[in-house]
Amino acid sequence: MIRALQGFWLATLLLASFTATAQRVEGDRAGAQGPYEAEVNVNGQGETERNTGFARALSSVLARLSGNRSVSGQPGVGQELRRAKEYVKGYDYRQDEGVGPTGAPTFGTTLIVRFDQEEVDDLIETLGLPVWPMPRPKPVMWLGIDDGKGPRLVGLSQANAARTALNRAKERGYSLGLPSGNAAEQAAVGAIWRGDSAAVARASLRYSPPMQLIGKVYRSGPGWKGDWTFVDNGKVLSSWSTTDTDARRVIATGADGAADALTKRYAKRGTAGPAGSYAVTFTGINSSDDYMRLAGYLDNLAIVRKITPQHATADSVVFALDLASGLSGFKRMADRDGVVVADEGDMPVYRLR
Repeated sequence: MIRALQGFWLATLLLASFTATAQRVEGDRAGAQGPYEAEVNVNGQGETERNTGFARALSSVLARLSGNRSVSGQPGVGQELRRAKEYVKGYDYRQDEGVGPTGAPTFGTTLIVRFDQEEVDDLIETLGLPVWPMPRPKPVMWLGIDDGKGPRLVGLSQANAARTALNRAKERGYSLGLPSGNAAEQAAVGAIWRGDSAAVARASLRYSPPMQLIGKVYRSGPGWKGDWTFVDNGKVLSSWSTTDTDARRVIATGADGAADALTKRYAKRGTAGPAGSYAVTFTGINSSDDYMRLAGYLDNLAIVRKITPQHATADSVVFALDLASGLSGFKRMADRDGVVVADEGDMPVYRLR
C-alpha cells in the first residue's frame, strides 16, 4: 500500500508540476569530465562564438573550483575571462538532437572545453580567489514535497523529483545523496515539516558524511515555496526560503544554498598573500612615454585594482598598488607578461623593459 501511494503521489506531482523533455544524441556523446572541464551551448563553431564560449566555460570552472557562483564579478576575473582561450588545453563540439515541448525536433551545439589545470590554479592563486578543497562531501538531501495531498519524502526511487537539485549540485562541483526512502525514513517527513533538524540528523546517522540538506517544498499561492536548512555535524550552518512558479527551480535552490554554506565554511584563500595596498618601485622610466606605457600596463593588469603615484626620481617611480592578492600574485602575472622584470632583492622593485 505504501509503495502504491508513493507511486501515485510521484506520478501526480510530475504530471502537475514538471515538464519532461526527451533528448536523443546520435553517436558517441562526448562530455566534460572533471573540475577543469565545462560544457556551454553555442550558436555555431565560428571563432567569435568559440571565444565567447571559452569565457563562459572558464567562468563556470572558476565558480566550481571556488564555490562562488558570482566569481565572474570578483576583481580581475573579468579581464582574465577575456583571455580565456589562453587557458584552454583542448576543446570539442557535440551535436545534440532533442524533442521540444511541442514535440518538434530541436538541434543544438555544445562546446566542451578542457582547461590547463596548472594555468587555472595559477590564475586562482594570482587573483587571490578562495578554493573549495577536494574531495568534497556528499550531503544527504532530506526533501519533503507536498503537492496538496500531504507531504512525502523523496527517496532514491523518486530521484527524478529531485533531479534539478542533483544536477545543480554537480554544476556547483559536489554531489547530493538521497535517503533510501524505506518506511522508517518516510516517517522522518514529519520532522522535516516541523523543522526538527536534530530528528532528521538522527535519521541520517546511517549515512556518511554527517551533513544534511533539509527541505520542504509545498504549494504557496499560485506557485511553490521551499524552506531549507543545511546541517553540518549537528550544527545548522544556514537556513533560507525561496519561492517560484516552477517547483523545479525551487528544488534547485536547495543545492545552491548548500554549496554557499559549504563554501563559506570550507573555502580557503591561497598563499599569494592578502589583498591590500603595496608600494612598488619601477625603474627604467626614462621618458614620459615610458611612464605612460607603465601606467597603462598596470591599469589593465587583472590583479591591480588601483594605482596611486607616490614619488618619482630621474629614472624611477613608486606606485602604491591596490592588489587583489599579495605581491607574489603580482609577480606571477608580471612574469607571465614580461613587460616589467623583477630585480633581485627583498624590496619589490621592477624594471620596465
